[in-house]
Amino acid sequence: MATYDSIGATYADTRRPDPRIAARVRQALGSATSVINVGAGTGSYEPSYTVLAVEPSSVMIAQRPAGSAPALQASAESIPLADDSADAAMALLTVHHWSDLEAGIGELLRIARQRVVVLTFDPGINHRFWLLEEYLPEAAAFDSTRAVAVDRLAMLLGGARIETVPIPHDCTDGFLAAFWRRPEAYLDPEVRAGISLFAQTGDEVVQQGLARLSDDLTSGRWHRRHADLLDRETLDVGYRLLVADL
Repeated sequence: MATYDSIGATYADTRRPDPRIAARVRQALGSATSVINVGAGTGSYEPSYTVLAVEPSSVMIAQRPAGSAPALQASAESIPLADDSADAAMALLTVHHWSDLEAGIGELLRIARQRVVVLTFDPGINHRFWLLEEYLPEAAAFDSTRAVAVDRLAMLLGGARIETVPIPHDCTDGFLAAFWRRPEAYLDPEVRAGISLFAQTGDEVVQQGLARLSDDLTSGRWHRRHADLLDRETLDVGYRLLVADL
């Protein structure tokens, strides 16, 4: 499987934090005054009171902006920090990449004193997203091998509350479903380079699906089929915040 050392080189360009999602993350962190970001990537959504980022990929760490919290190159499953190291721990759009989910969640619970916040996606909803359902069903099938059921995640967190995060039509963070109202974006190789599912699905499969999408955009079929999306400001494509109080 591709790693972020090979697929993360353009993340700082295409995965810019969306301020509306950032506000939801800050709200979820509540009264915390120190936070550790696990699976931190390039540092998206880290509040000013982030004290440490934990990230296994040197390529991602190198793209962290100047002035970011210090980064520790380590995996979520084994974090070399003391218990109760910060008020909160957060893990954003990362748990589906972990090799041992139970170990990683255990580490979040161990290093946080007060709260754990996880941003993830509900595969049952996310995999019905038009891009996957209509053009890349093979990618959805692959994603099912790594996706984490939200109910299971909430249970591992000791009974986290689950909040829906609707995605704005002009979302600046280029994750998989961010372009739900901008279908032509998926034809841009730079956009796709910032979406791990494209890198981890066979190129032949991806290109066949994208060729069908291109044809449907040219003919107007996509716009006729999805006319109901064109006036929507936000869409629930399965993204969820889980908040666990310790």
